[in-house]
Amino acid sequence: MSGIAYDLKKIKGIVFDVDGVLSPSVVPIDENGKPVRMMNVKDGYAMLIAVKKGLKIAIITGGSAERIKKRFEPLGIKDVYGDIANKLPVLKEWMEREALTREEVSYMGDDIPDLQCMRAVGLPSAPHDASIEALATASYISPFNGGYGCVRDILHQILRSKGEWMASDKDFIW
Repeated sequence: MSGIAYDLKKIKGIVFDVDGVLSPSVVPIDENGKPVRMMNVKDGYAMLIAVKKGLKIAIITGGSAERIKKRFEPLGIKDVYGDIANKLPVLKEWMEREALTREEVSYMGDDIPDLQCMRAVGLPSAPHDASIEALATASYISPFNGGYGCVRDILHQILRSKGEWMASDKDFIW
């Protein structure tokens, strides 16, 4: 039983922001002035399982995609868009290319740059520590903070609703 008031069986694609969703809201800066993002390995494993099960995943971020691609491409996530100032056109293009309707997509964001995308999908969601605006826009608020399990939380619920969470021996191996 899911804690999300939405028919999760409809979800065929999900999009994530990075800072504040896939990583904590606080991002250390290295000696060269570049952000050093932390990523949750349990979120990553859930993403790997979701991709294996056929869920389409995209990442849209205002940050540089170079390092982010290195983290997520090994998990099977090819649609990583970085340096994006206006996320909505990228989301719409991705949905069109993947032949996904609004009702078939979830978007997890945590702040003002994510609001348009959250409003453009069937299931807008947010981490527990998202901005007031993102929390007000979200249909589902994870009990977990960004970078601390919110991604696994929603993927677990989506896959479980379809009977695909830990349903195969293949789910236990990288």
